[in-house]
Order: sequence, then structure tokens, then C-alpha cells
Amino acid sequence: MAKKSCRLWSLVISISILASIPSYGEIPQIQPFPGTAGQTESGSGPSGNTSGNTSGNTSGNTSGEIGPGVGTGTGGGSTQTGNTPNAGGTLPADIKQPVIQSEGAILMDASTGTLLYSKNGETRYYPASITKLMTALLVAEKCNLSETVTFSKAATTNLESGAVTLGLTEGDKLTVEQSLYGLMLKSANEVANGLAEHVSGSVGAFSALMNARAKELGCTGTNFVNPNGLNSSSHYTTPHDMALIARAAYQNDTVKKISSTLSYQIPATKKASARTVTMGHKMLNPGDSRYYPGVIGGKTGYTSLAGNTLVTCVEKNGVRLIAVIMKSKSTHYEDTKTLLDYGFALKAAGGTAQASSRGWVQDGTKWYYGKQDGNKACNEWQNINGVYYWFGTDSYMAESRWVESNGKWYYLGANGAMLKDTITPDGYRLDSSGAWIR
Repeated sequence: MAKKSCRLWSLVISISILASIPSYGEIPQIQPFPGTAGQTESGSGPSGNTSGNTSGNTSGNTSGEIGPGVGTGTGGGSTQTGNTPNAGGTLPADIKQPVIQSEGAILMDASTGTLLYSKNGETRYYPASITKLMTALLVAEKCNLSETVTFSKAATTNLESGAVTLGLTEGDKLTVEQSLYGLMLKSANEVANGLAEHVSGSVGAFSALMNARAKELGCTGTNFVNPNGLNSSSHYTTPHDMALIARAAYQNDTVKKISSTLSYQIPATKKASARTVTMGHKMLNPGDSRYYPGVIGGKTGYTSLAGNTLVTCVEKNGVRLIAVIMKSKSTHYEDTKTLLDYGFALKAAGGTAQASSRGWVQDGTKWYYGKQDGNKACNEWQNINGVYYWFGTDSYMAESRWVESNGKWYYLGANGAMLKDTITPDGYRLDSSGAWIR
């Protein structure tokens, strides 16, 4: 009887103890893979990487931050400031964002400098011969067209194998005007060197002048070390910067005139008879299938490192657009046409959509975020105005789903913001840091 009484009292005491434990609702005993809350994603969080996943750090952004539920972190992600995903103006329903195959692209409204489209617009690429737009601009600003350019041995021999030339040799002479046609139509590299020496005394001094002018135009990701764009690891620019340079170049009457000329005769020189040079940009030629009505100037480029690059300026119905393509694999004309068609359709419809290489950018029904270095947030957290968002391996903002980060689980709401100190739509409790309470 005594043993039975003891067992009874033990049961009463156990029930009392259990009743005293605070209730937090149903405590999940399984990993949160709710079928109604969308997909789950695993990736690097703000305090380090999950096993086998290091792609969150590829952007080069490793600034420390306070992550969701952890201390100061050293992994992918950074604190950003910017507007919430409603920036960018309006896009008419019948106009879709263009799909561009090249790695870098910009479409600019030349009258305002507004970007209508950007893909990796602040990413640095090798420009190849579109560099010569800056060379032409500076020569047009600094020289009289009738001045004589005398080509030195260094100018005519300091070239890489296979570089395009006019066949000039030491002692050849051309006027500045003739040289500019050789530069912009033939894309002659020794001509670029000769013009640089004529303006500044040396290629190095002219490169410094190029960089100073780029800075004046608002360029932030550009460094030039030569006037022609031949391969150099220290010679680079961004699609956005190149559009700023092109905008200024096509505002210059001399550059505009030369850049829209289809052919020009270069007089005889020491080792070459008189020859006709023709425009290399196919969209300017009415006889070419790639011709685009309204083109007022353009410049092509190609090197093994740069791939195809292309700058195009078109004006129709009072609207002037500049398209820049970089790091293309032979899709530069197709991509340029796609951008221009989009831009003119947008303007005709009265749309106000704007692209920015930094901040929130809408792509159809999805959103991505351009970081301060110009790259899209990818496989990482971003703290934007005090709110955490997760951007997946496709660079799009995660919505209505769980994300695992460093062994903890977080939930992104319908607007992409990380939820905190609440219960998720599928019934799991989150603490004040946003982590799932197991």
C-alpha cells in the first residue's frame, strides 16, 4: 500500500512540474521543410559558410556585419543602404525587360544620364577599342584639326602582334583630322599612340589625361594605361563609365561627325598608297542587315581578353540613347538592338522605369540588389536599412521560404524581409534574432 501511495505522489509531482513549464506552442521536432512555405535554401550566412558552400564571398565584399542571431561576422554579405523594392519607376505592362546575353550592358538616356537598363553596369571589364572614344574626345578638345601629327618609332612599333594598323612608320605625317578618321573608322592602334604623343608628349602622360577626364565625367571604375585599348591587366572600365564617356563624346561635334562617317580616304604615306577606310560598326551601314535607323555614332572593340565590345548612340524622335555592350561572345549587335528597341518603346509609351547598378532592381516579378561594388548580391545576406534579406544563387531575393545559415533556420516573409520574434505562416516560432526556436 505504501509503495502504491508513493507511486501516486510521484505521478502528481511530475504532472505539476510539467504544468509549470511555460508554453510556447507546439515545439517542432523536425527540420522546417514546410510544403506550403516555398522552397528551402542553404547557403553562406553572415558569420561564415555552411559546409562546402563558399560562393557567398565571391563578390569580394567581406566587410564585417552583425548578422541575424549571431555576433560580428566575417562571411559573405554586408550592410547596405537603399530604397525598398519599389524604386525604378513604372514599366508599361506590354513592355518586358530585355534579355541580354553579354556579360555587361548599359542603356542610357543621353539627355539626362538616366540608366534605363543595367546588367553588371559597375563591373570592370577590358574595353578593347571602345577606349578610342575617350582618345578621340580628348584630341577633339585639345587640338586643331589642321595640326600635323608626326608619328614616332615608339608610336608605330609599340603594338602587340595582330594589332590593327594603318601601316604607318616612323616619320609619317597626317593631320589631326585624318588621324581621327583612321582612329575611329579603321581603329588603327598606332594612330592612337601618335595622337597621344601629339597631345601629351607620351602615351603615359596621355593616359593620365584620360583618367583625369574620366573622373570629371563621373567615372568611378575606370583606369586607362593606353589610348587604344590593347590588352593590359591595368586597363579597364565599366559599362556605366563607358556610357558616360560616350555621352560626352557624342556631344562633341567633331567626334559625332567622324563617328557617323561611313568611309574616308587616307592619303599616301611612306609605305602605303592612298587608301579608303570604312566604318567598322555594322549598325551604321544602311546596306547591312544589322543597320539601325537613327544611329549617329558608334565604336567597336575586340581583344582576346575583352571579347566583343560595342558602343552605339542612336537618336529618334528627339530621344537620344546610348547602348554599351561589354564582354560579349558575338551577341553584341543582337544585344544592342534589343536594348535600343526596349528603350525607344519605353520612351514612346511614357514609361519611367529606371535601372540602377546599385540598389534594388526589378526583373519581371522578381527583385535583385546591386551592391556598392556594382555586383549583384548572390548567395548571401544583405542588411538593407536595418532589414535582412537573402539573395540566392540566382541573385534573386528570397520570398516566403526558409533559409539555413550556420546551422540556424530563418524565415523570409512575402516581401523578402527576415521575420523576427513571431510565428511563421506555417506555425514555427522565431526568436528576436529571427532564428527558429527548436
